Amino acid sequence: MSLVLAVGLAALAGAAAATFAFVLIFFSLRKNMDAERARDREELRGWLELAGQKWETERVKHQSELDEKRKAVETAVGRLSEQIGQCESLVREFEVERREKYGSLEKTLKDASESTGRLAAATEGLRSLLDNSRARGQWGERMAEDILRASGLKENVQYLKNRVQETSSTRPDFTFLLPDGHRLHMDVKFPLDNYVRMMNASSGEEKSRFKADFLRDAKARVKEIRNRDYINPAERTLDYVLLFIPNEQVYGFIHDASPGLLDEALAQKVVLCSPFTLYAVLAVVRQSFENFHFAQKTQEIVKLISNFAAAYEKFRERFADLGQRLQKASELYEDISQTSFRKLDSTILKIEKVRHGETESSGEPLSPLPIAPGTAQDPR
Repeated sequence: MSLVLAVGLAALAGAAAATFAFVLIFFSLRKNMDAERARDREELRGWLELAGQKWETERVKHQSELDEKRKAVETAVGRLSEQIGQCESLVREFEVERREKYGSLEKTLKDASESTGRLAAATEGLRSLLDNSRARGQWGERMAEDILRASGLKENVQYLKNRVQETSSTRPDFTFLLPDGHRLHMDVKFPLDNYVRMMNASSGEEKSRFKADFLRDAKARVKEIRNRDYINPAERTLDYVLLFIPNEQVYGFIHDASPGLLDEALAQKVVLCSPFTLYAVLAVVRQSFENFHFAQKTQEIVKLISNFAAAYEKFRERFADLGQRLQKASELYEDISQTSFRKLDSTILKIEKVRHGETESSGEPLSPLPIAPGTAQDPR
C-alpha cells in the first residue's frame, strides 16, 4: 500500500516535474516564437514598405508611359481621322468625277453612234455617187476646188475653172496661173467604174478582171489627157499637165497595183496627184518655175553687170585722160599766173616809174602799182 502510494507519489512527482518542465519549455518556446514573430513582423513590414515604394515607382513609371502611349495613340487616331476625312472627300470627288465622265462617255458614245450613222449614210451616198460618171466628175471638181480654197488659192487670181483656151477648143477643168503669163492645166475626171466593180466583186476572179480593166482605163485616160492640147506653147503652158485622182484610196491602189503607171504617165508629161498631194505638187511646180525664172533673171543681171563693168572700164579710161588734160591745164595756168604775170608786173612798174619821172638812182623807193583783184599777185 505504502509502496503503491510511494510509487503513486513518485509518479505524481515525476508528472509534476515533467509538467513544470513542459511549462518552462513551452513558455520559453513561446517567448522565442513571439520574438521571432515580432522580428518576422518587422521584416515583413519592411518588405511591405519596400514593395509599396517599388510598386509606387513602377506605377508612376507605367502611368507616365501609359500617358505617353495614350497621347501617341490619340495623335495617331487624329491623323488617321484626318486621312480618313481626306479619303472620304477624295472618294466623293471621284464619285462626282466618275458621274461626270460617265455622262460625258455616254454623250460621246451617243455622238459616235450618230456620227457612225451619218458616216454610213454618207458612204451610201458616196457609193451611189460613184455609180454615176457625171456625178463623179462634178464630185472631183468640187473636191479639187475645196482643196484649192483651203490652200488659200482664189479663183480668177491664182487659177481659172472650166475656161476654154484661146488658141484651142479644149476646156481644162482647172488652169493655174503662173508668173510671166505661164499656165498649168489640170483635169479632174478619172475612170472609176471598174474600180467600184472591183471593190464590190464577190469572187477573186472578178476582182482580178475588174482590176485589170481599171488599170487599162487609167492608162487610156493618161493618153487621152496627153492628146488634149493641154501642153500648148501658144498658151505659154508648162511642159506638164496634172491629172487629179479625187480619191486617196484609188491613188494608193494605183501605187501598189501598178507602180510603173506613174513612170509611164511622167514619160508622157502627165503628173498624177491625189487630194493629199495636190497642193504639194502645185507648190513644187510654182517653186520650180520661180527658181527657173530666178535663174533667168540672175543670168540677165550677170550680163548687165558685165556690160556695166565694160562701160565702167571705158569711163575710167576717159576719166583718166580727162585728169591728165586737167593736170596739163593746171600746170599751164600756174606757169601763166606765176611767170607771165610777174614779168608783166615788173614791166608795168618800170613804165610807171618812167611816167612819174623817177629814176632808180634817186634812192627813193617807188611805190608798187595797185594790182587788179583776181590776179595771181592779189593777196586776197
